[in-house]
Amino acid sequence: MTVPAINIRGVTYHVARAVFLAAMKNAVGPFIFEIARSEIGYTGQRPAEYTACILAAAVKEDFRGPVFIQGDHFQVNSGKYKLDPEKELNTIKELIQEAVDAGFYNIDIDASTIVDLDKQSLEEQQELNCQVTAFMTRFIRSIQPEGTTISIGGEIGEVGGKNSTVEDLRAFMSGYLPLLGPDIKGISKISVQTGTTHGGVVLPDGSIASVKIDFDTLRELSRVAREEYGMGGAVQHGASTLPDEAFDKFPETGTIEVHLATGFQNIIYDSPYFPQELLKDINRHLLEKYADERKQGETDEQLLYKTRKKAFGDFKEEMWSLPEDDLKRLRDALEERFSFIFKKLNVDNTAELVV
Repeated sequence: MTVPAINIRGVTYHVARAVFLAAMKNAVGPFIFEIARSEIGYTGQRPAEYTACILAAAVKEDFRGPVFIQGDHFQVNSGKYKLDPEKELNTIKELIQEAVDAGFYNIDIDASTIVDLDKQSLEEQQELNCQVTAFMTRFIRSIQPEGTTISIGGEIGEVGGKNSTVEDLRAFMSGYLPLLGPDIKGISKISVQTGTTHGGVVLPDGSIASVKIDFDTLRELSRVAREEYGMGGAVQHGASTLPDEAFDKFPETGTIEVHLATGFQNIIYDSPYFPQELLKDINRHLLEKYADERKQGETDEQLLYKTRKKAFGDFKEEMWSLPEDDLKRLRDALEERFSFIFKKLNVDNTAELVV
């Protein structure tokens, strides 16, 4: 099986209700709610609010069992790190503390942004990543609640960049583990790059280009992570816009976790039950406010697709105030999609595994 980790960018309470309904209908055990550092910013959802919305949805749907909430891509901003490393790391520490206080007991550290591919050896390329990931691992262990072991993830390859290799993984682990010390429990999973891009590659007409994932490398990375380092396996990011037939491959290759976000956002925006006047207002707003993000030659459709995630923050009140009939139909469509993905990832009928 592959554990689905679901990023909810907006209308969080209602989307989470759809997740819980699908999970209960299909007796799903392991599934994760998550939000990235960047998403916390542009959607206007601090960790405590996110947790409150998720747990309120669980109560509403009478869900029974543990609820797993994760800090996704608690990522080092490479530009800010170069200017002032200590300040950037302190910002991430503050976010981790806030998240743990809010009940985030899974934290994915992402220092892949400071991997330096210009360095000659793989060990040198991964050196800063090792140092920062070990530093944050020790910090998380120092603040985790008594009796709780927070699950920590690391990342060796930035999504959208160069594909990861087994040699990258070994170079990272050989630098990371000695920095922990003998009594510090390390990471339990490793995020890798196998050919995807967050949100997908947008074509001029607004459609998503086909992506080829290197499943053989993903399989080998998961195997090495488990057999040589005692981790659960490799984690795949940027997967929600992949074709449906790709999802069966993740359990087959031993992928421990897959991160899913943009596809669910698209269901909301592209639904006939999303108010069309509001959508027009959103599109006008995005074309004006984020005009400086338009790349040379980029169409309106491309700009709208890559920026509409930010409308969840800019139009937060309007989104929460959608008519109940529309919200119900959106929940139904999302529940159907969640059920499909749970089945593909082979997590149906696994509730007894999670206690």
